Amino acid sequence: MARFASPADDGAERGTQGGGQDKRGEASQDPRQESVAQRADRNIAELVQELRVVGLGVQVLFGFLLSLPFTMRFTKLDGFQRDLYLTSLVLAAVATMLLIGPVAYHRLVFRRGMKEQLVRFANTLAILGLAAVAGAVLVAVALVTDFVAGAVAAGLITAVLACMLVVLWFAVPLTQRRDRH
Repeated sequence: MARFASPADDGAERGTQGGGQDKRGEASQDPRQESVAQRADRNIAELVQELRVVGLGVQVLFGFLLSLPFTMRFTKLDGFQRDLYLTSLVLAAVATMLLIGPVAYHRLVFRRGMKEQLVRFANTLAILGLAAVAGAVLVAVALVTDFVAGAVAAGLITAVLACMLVVLWFAVPLTQRRDRH
């Protein structure tokens, strides 16, 4: 299984707690002088803020998808469109679970001195949750564009959006992360 770097890895991968030198003896990029506990606190605060933003978006999408079958036009969906709907609904539900997962973890390990483990676990869930959100959004776009404009338009529009999403959400950050080390 691939290991995703977590916010708790700030400095840890370089062998420092914030400034100083890395494992190769070169100056590290992060000038902060913070303890492991301070770094974990900062990482949790940053992660919570990010989860608030993405959580709101997935809740809106999930709410829309939950209400869709109760509309009059839902009966006009063909079999393929219903499959798209179910796929998007399940992906939105998975995203919701993954993005809320860190809250449950935190509540169950509260005051147990496990903040670094929480940061690592929450980071992994957030990355997986973003992937599920990406899938849910793309499938929902495919569903709506297929219904409104047909299969060809749905395929083209969804493919363009998928490329944008992969580049902006994953390729650029991963490339820049690799270039920094």
